[in-house]
Amino acid sequence: MKNSKAILWIVLIGQFMVVLDATIVTVSLPSISTSLGFESQGQLQWVINVYVLLFGGFLLFGGRAGDLIGRQRMFVIGLALFGVSSLVNGLAQNPETLIVGRAVQGLGGALTSPAVLSIIIVTFEGVADRAKALGVFSAVTASGSASGMLAGGVLTEWLSWRAIFLVNVPIAAIAVIGALRVIPNSRHRVAGERNRIDLPGAVTITAGLLLLVYGIVNAADWGWGSAKVWWIIAGAAALIALFFVIEARSRHPLVRLGIFRHRALAVTNTTMFLMRAGMFVMMFFPTLYLADVKGFSPIQNGLAYVPWPVAMFVASRFAQRIIAKAGPKATLLPGLVILAGGLFALSFSDANSSYAAGVLPGMLLTAIGAGLAWAAMFLTASVGVQPGESGLASGLINTSQQLGSAIGVAIISSIAAAYTSDLVGRGAGANEALVKGFDRGYLIGTFVMLGAAAVALFGLRRTDGRHAPAPRREEVPVTNLEPALGD
Repeated sequence: MKNSKAILWIVLIGQFMVVLDATIVTVSLPSISTSLGFESQGQLQWVINVYVLLFGGFLLFGGRAGDLIGRQRMFVIGLALFGVSSLVNGLAQNPETLIVGRAVQGLGGALTSPAVLSIIIVTFEGVADRAKALGVFSAVTASGSASGMLAGGVLTEWLSWRAIFLVNVPIAAIAVIGALRVIPNSRHRVAGERNRIDLPGAVTITAGLLLLVYGIVNAADWGWGSAKVWWIIAGAAALIALFFVIEARSRHPLVRLGIFRHRALAVTNTTMFLMRAGMFVMMFFPTLYLADVKGFSPIQNGLAYVPWPVAMFVASRFAQRIIAKAGPKATLLPGLVILAGGLFALSFSDANSSYAAGVLPGMLLTAIGAGLAWAAMFLTASVGVQPGESGLASGLINTSQQLGSAIGVAIISSIAAAYTSDLVGRGAGANEALVKGFDRGYLIGTFVMLGAAAVALFGLRRTDGRHAPAPRREEVPVTNLEPALGD
């Protein structure tokens, strides 16, 4: 497609900004708390939790809406929401304004992120070209999370915590202008039919995912034995079950249930969920270890993460060549095993370990493994579906990522904290107990990652993801949109 490189870099600007904001706030929380006068640690935690909540809850809706009303349009709407809410956050004078602004940021990210992947899928039709584009996309996505630590530390220490939000405003504006000029507003249209968004399905799945993520992010504070946690999770399960009943009967379903018959897509989503559940502790445990045990400053902590995106980018470039010759499975399986090895290496750290000996080797191994595995999963999940459902496939794989991250961090962090408390109760020193808790978390992540490798090993064929399907339905650029609501 003409301008394909320009399209790729425009959408990657938006993607990088969205994933960066998921972690850039972390190192700035103490400054935010002091400046705005947060009343408690629990209230402050909602600066992060509300973003995760809205982002995870609206991904499926955002993905399918892009298919039906236009991918460029959803990308632009999402970026506009993200940019405006970033401005509000940067100027916030009280905790309530910031929390509401972060919620809108999460919604903007949920509309933007599936559109990014969907635009890449419909722009790069050949498997080799798509593999290259998805390799860069994967590197940008993962490096954005790691880079957020550094950017947050630098901006907060040299300027102000407000800068971590205000910097998004010009970036979002540039991406919006570029998208309007370069990216066609393609959407899925079936001849003789009027596109509709399944509102009952959208409401039930969005409410169910919101409730599920809400229960998960609060489980660490309330305790996994809390009845409140399990009532919320049960309510989420009921809404999600109702969603599947609605989809089975709807003439215009938000999620066509037949898409799960694509074995490669179903297996890849399961693998992605497990991979993110096992590896996302890499974004938190080393940060806490370096800050609380080794005394690193925010900037030092951010710099400690620089090898991660660099190593991942190099590995993803190498993976593109292997995928082009041998298919995605040839990089996915080794990548997951290397990831497991990196987590296992981290589980041997102790309170006296240096950064070079205790953190860096495991960090590099996880980065290399992620670089090999990530693009392979996105390619396998996208090649098995028709272009008209690329947004849906994008929403599914992004939802698997978010739920895997949220559930994995919540469960593994709770287990690590419980083990730390037990060790302290038995007379261990605070730092020693904290690090041993982290080590146990890394070990659990190792087994989860090996589970992901087993799913991929037995669920995927060598040929999966090596050939794109011929499109069955018409993809058209749209300028005048028909009404798209109602069922």
